[in-house]
Amino acid sequence: MNITFFRQSNRGFTLLELLVALVLLVMLSGTLYGTYFSVMRGSEAGRERTEPLRDARTVLDLLRRELAAVYFQRANERLHFVVEDRDVFGKPASILDFTAFTVPRTGSVPSSDVMAVRYKPVEKDERQLILARQTRDIYLDVKPVSYPFTEQIEGFLVECYDGSQWVKSWDTALNGGLPKAVRITLLIQGDDKPVGFTAIVVPRLEGS
Repeated sequence: MNITFFRQSNRGFTLLELLVALVLLVMLSGTLYGTYFSVMRGSEAGRERTEPLRDARTVLDLLRRELAAVYFQRANERLHFVVEDRDVFGKPASILDFTAFTVPRTGSVPSSDVMAVRYKPVEKDERQLILARQTRDIYLDVKPVSYPFTEQIEGFLVECYDGSQWVKSWDTALNGGLPKAVRITLLIQGDDKPVGFTAIVVPRLEGS
């Protein structure tokens, strides 16, 4: 009886058993790989949806800081605050041009503490816009640096409060001073329609 048990315990797997185990292994591996790639696709889709939101917050955060540091003085012709109302492909595409205080650059190249900043939506491809940002030192004769600041946007709207209403155009050379407040609206593409992100800033640095 002991000999019989020894012989049975050393019997190998049959070909049918190996094939069944192989099929089960393939099915299990396919399920695991399918789940993995589904999670990866979901993660990638989530990143694609959140990337424009992160860009919008970054743009608005920087604009809040820069507009809070806007500097204008009537006696200095280099200082200005200008908003131009325009549209591209039927989308709001305001041009924002202003001077503001900044931290002077360190290094061998001299720089002042006032810079001119320009935000302008430009055409990327057919019916697509990106927001470009350009900066320069107002006291140095240096070509301004311009670079794309966002991915595709659906619109960039700048409105100024004159004390009684919001207007879409402003020029300190004509208006004589800064607006009471500035409202920035950045439009990005949502699931069904454009989604707007808004920031309101009160410029405070104005001299006589």
